[in-house]
Amino acid sequence: MSSPEQKMWGGRFERAPDASFYEFERSWSFDRRLLPHEFALDRAWAGAIAAAGILNPQERDRIVTALDELERRAQSDHAWLDNSKAEDVHHFVESALIEKLGPLGAKLHTGRSRNEMIATEFRMYVKDAARELRRSLASLARAVATQAKRNLEIPMPGTTHMQHAQPLLLSHWLLAYGEGFLRDAERVESAAVRADACPLGSGALAGCAFPLDRNVLARDLGFSHPTANSLDAVSDRDFALEYLFALAALAMHLSRLAEDMVLFASPEFGFVELPDEYSTGSSLMPQKKNPDAWELIRGKTGRVYASLFALFTTMKGLPSSYQRDLQEDKEPVFAAQDQTLAMTQIAAAALAATKFCADRLREGANDPALVATELADYLVRAGTPFREAHETVGKILRAAEQEGKSIREMSIERLTQFSPNFRNDLRSVLSVESALSRRASPGGTAPDTVRSALEDFNLRVTKVEEHP
Repeated sequence: MSSPEQKMWGGRFERAPDASFYEFERSWSFDRRLLPHEFALDRAWAGAIAAAGILNPQERDRIVTALDELERRAQSDHAWLDNSKAEDVHHFVESALIEKLGPLGAKLHTGRSRNEMIATEFRMYVKDAARELRRSLASLARAVATQAKRNLEIPMPGTTHMQHAQPLLLSHWLLAYGEGFLRDAERVESAAVRADACPLGSGALAGCAFPLDRNVLARDLGFSHPTANSLDAVSDRDFALEYLFALAALAMHLSRLAEDMVLFASPEFGFVELPDEYSTGSSLMPQKKNPDAWELIRGKTGRVYASLFALFTTMKGLPSSYQRDLQEDKEPVFAAQDQTLAMTQIAAAALAATKFCADRLREGANDPALVATELADYLVRAGTPFREAHETVGKILRAAEQEGKSIREMSIERLTQFSPNFRNDLRSVLSVESALSRRASPGGTAPDTVRSALEDFNLRVTKVEEHP
C-alpha cells in the first residue's frame, strides 16, 4: 500500500488506509470512464490559473503538453489503466502528471477541489451521453416513419383493454409510438440543458480564493454559463436524476412497443414476421422463432428503473454540500445509459427489419365488432340521443350473438326492430374503409389525416437528426 503522502489528501494522516477500506472506497474502476472529461478540465484549469498568475505561460504550456501526451497514452495503453491503483480518475491523472513533470505537476491542483471537478465532469458526461442517445432516438424514429410510409394503406384492429375496439391504420399505430419517442428526445435534451452549467471554480463548497474567470472556464469546457451558487454546485445532482428519468421514460416506451411486438409475433395474432437477425431459436424445439430482442428490451427496462430509484434513494437523506455518498451517483447513470442506448439501437434495427403481415392485419380489422360504434354514430346522425343509440346497439350485438350472426349479416328489417332510424344506406357505413375515413379530425386515423401526420412527423425527426 502506498503511503498517505502519495494520496491527494494524506498530509494529516500518520498511517495509510486499511487495504480493504482503500479498495472499498476507490472509484477508479468506474469513474475512469470520465478520463476524457478529466483531461479537458485539467487543460482548461491550467489556462485559468495561468491567467490568474499562478502559472507562467511556459509552465502552462508544459502542463498542457504533458496532459496531451498522457491522454494519448490512455487511449492506447489499456494495461496502464487496468493496472493502476489510483483512488479515482483525478488521482490517476494527477499522479501521472507529477510523475512526468515533478513539482510542476503538483501545481495544477491549486485552488480547486475534487468536489467541483467531479460535479463538472459528470455534467460533461451527461451532455455527451444525451447527444449520443438522441442520435439513436432519431434512428428509431426514422424506422417508425419508414415503416409507417411502407404500410400506409394497411388497416388493423385497434384495441382497448386488449379487446377489439375500432379499426386503425397500422401507420397510425406506428406513429403513436413515434410520438412517444420524439417526446423522449425532448426529455433527453431538457436534461442536457439542465446539466449545461459549469461548477468549476466553486471550490470544495465556498468558492475559489483565486481570481479565476469562471465564464471563460465554462466556455472552454463547452458550458453556456457557470453555476450560480458554489454550495449548490458541488452537491446538486438534479441533472442526473432528470437524465435518469428521461432514460426510464424511454425504456418504458420501448418496453410497451416490445410487449406489442411479442404479442403480434405470436401465432394467435400473426401480425408480424420476426426478422431472423433479431430472433433466436429453441435448443429443444426446432420450429421456434423467439422474439428475444423484444423480450430483452422489455426485461432490461427494470434495470433502468432501478438506476433512477437508486440515485433518488442516495440523494434523499443528504445534508447540504458534498458528501461521499455522491460517489454512488455515477454507476447508476453509466449503467442506465449503456442499457438504454443498446435497447434503442436494437429496437430501431429490429423494427426496421420487421415484416408486417398485411393480410392478417386486414383480416383482424374486418372483425364486425370493430364497427359497432359506427352503428351508434349512424343513429346519432339520424337524431337518436347518443346514450339511447349506445343502448340500442348493445341490444343488437347481444341479439346477433344469440342468433349466431355478425352485425353485418343482420338484415335491415331485423335492425329496424331495434330502431326505426336504420335505413338501406346503413351498409355503406359498416365497412372498415368508412370507419377509418370518418376519423378525419386532426390526430385521427383517417388515411389523409395519417398522411399529413406522417409528413409532420418526418419534419420533426429531421430536426432531431440535424440537432442531436
